[in-house]
Amino acid sequence: MSERLEPGDVAPEFELQDADGAPVTLASMRGKRVILFFYPAAMTPGCTKESVDFQGSLAELEPAGVTVVGVSPDKPAKLAKFREKEGLTFPLLSDPDTETLRAYGAYGEKKLYGKVVVGVIRSTFIIDAEGKIEKAYYNVKATGHVERLRRDLEL
Repeated sequence: MSERLEPGDVAPEFELQDADGAPVTLASMRGKRVILFFYPAAMTPGCTKESVDFQGSLAELEPAGVTVVGVSPDKPAKLAKFREKEGLTFPLLSDPDTETLRAYGAYGEKKLYGKVVVGVIRSTFIIDAEGKIEKAYYNVKATGHVERLRRDLEL
């Protein structure tokens, strides 16, 4: 299992393709707070709910200087379909080899319907403007999670 990140840790750097196949790096977001959320699969009920909740909170997050970025193992083409279907305007990044997911401790053993499986651990990180972890949330629920983040960010 991957090492879990703690507040104060340096956020692992990455370069991933977005839904259009363009490269996106964490370094390119330096100077802004970033909510980086990892989800198992685009167009599944829980991941759709979580993503739509983030979309609905952008009006409060963006003016506060917070950038939202979603990451899943899906290929860019599937992410593009997901973005269009749900009207998502924040970046969706593709991590098919799960390298970034593992670097953040968001891939490994988890319980699914009472069975132990290996896969994406729904996780969210608040990264400060200097690239350090402010908060790390593992095994989050898709529903209600965004509201909790907004409270923690005092928005």
